[in-house]
Amino acid sequence: MDAMFISPAYAQTVGAGAESGAGGLIGMFAPLALVFVAFYFLVLRPQAKRQKEFQARVESVKKGDTVVTAGGIVARVTRVEDKHVEVEIAPNTRVRVVKSTLAEVTSLNAKPAND
Repeated sequence: MDAMFISPAYAQTVGAGAESGAGGLIGMFAPLALVFVAFYFLVLRPQAKRQKEFQARVESVKKGDTVVTAGGIVARVTRVEDKHVEVEIAPNTRVRVVKSTLAEVTSLNAKPAND
């Protein structure tokens, strides 16, 4: 007896929703996919490129370069080893630093901004 009280319009919309479910699902995820693509090209890819360039600079550090450690110490490179760098942080004060803790590498040829 309850089946007689269901309106025909409601019954038609339920059937139509089941048929267009796949199209609706694709339409729902398309903007999300576009956001991920934009995020990759605008954030992840440039960051990976900068990281790769920085790693190349750290690996190619040489005697005479000025470096900044992760702790904020500015020093001049006096000797380079495989995984360590000996730096001079003050006159006649040398310490060994792990290469991976270098935060910035400035070449010997680079001029300071205030000169």
